[in-house]
Amino acid sequence: QVQLVESGGGLVQPGGSLRLSCETSGFSFGSYAMYWYRQAPKKAREMVASISSDGGRPGYADSVRGRFLISRDNAKSTVFLEMNNLNEDDTARYLCNVFAFTSSGGQDYWGQGTQVTVSS
Repeated sequence: QVQLVESGGGLVQPGGSLRLSCETSGFSFGSYAMYWYRQAPKKAREMVASISSDGGRPGYADSVRGRFLISRDNAKSTVFLEMNNLNEDDTARYLCNVFAFTSSGGQDYWGQGTQVTVSS
């Protein structure tokens, strides 16, 4: 079955950096765009970054553009999110997402998320 497992979150001071990873399995990773979302308490889920199947077309939310970098390793079925110059507004649970087709049809898949807390 499809699995997405995020890691790399933690507590970081303002101005710091973190690198998140999302290891995937159960679908043809190299055929699909991948997405990073974040969910903060009492806020709507926000898409922060996307990347095309070949990695050639990254996209970013205005709130993170210039600070976050999305990348992927198709050989390892893994997508990354490098986060720099973090601030307290970046505090959220970060989730990996794909809409993929399997023998069961097409649907959205989500990981369990990894918590990022930015605090002094």
